[in-house]
Amino acid sequence: MSGTDTILKEIETVLGKIDNGELIAIAEELNNNRRIFVTGEGRSGLMAKSFAMRLMHLGAEVYAVGETITPGMSGDDILVAVSGSGKTKSVLWTAEKAKELGCFVLAITADPEGPLAETAFMSLHVPAATKYRKEGEQPTVQPLGSLFDQCVHLLFDAICLKYADLKKVSNEQAFLKHSNVE
Repeated sequence: MSGTDTILKEIETVLGKIDNGELIAIAEELNNNRRIFVTGEGRSGLMAKSFAMRLMHLGAEVYAVGETITPGMSGDDILVAVSGSGKTKSVLWTAEKAKELGCFVLAITADPEGPLAETAFMSLHVPAATKYRKEGEQPTVQPLGSLFDQCVHLLFDAICLKYADLKKVSNEQAFLKHSNVE
């Protein structure tokens, strides 16, 4: 089996354990006309930012925590916090602070019982291997948290499909929000 075949099989195994109803519930929560903030560190942070970009294309008011143009949060906002381990200090601190402010916190994590999931109002358990290789994570031949990151990216795309459907945003409409100075 080739490397690509192995990776695809690993991803398929993880995604096969995800309940589509959870993805629909997340899209519906995001559709509540709130500002959306995303946070994550390292590659999880890159997945969060790519999700923010896709949501922006679909018309959401969305920000990445820590950027210079990101406004303060308020109790009407939603925070999407991504951490495979569920214990990344900066992500956990941001989630705790957002919760104190009254924000709706959504955790995306491989540890459904970790501190991030416990802080959140809603959590999506992605049972993929992280760099820690804990019990219950899908085994992988890939290094570090590659499997988690790949699965999160695809799950965010599935959420965006439902979000676009709820907002009735076509590809042509999304294209109008795409960068035109590249």
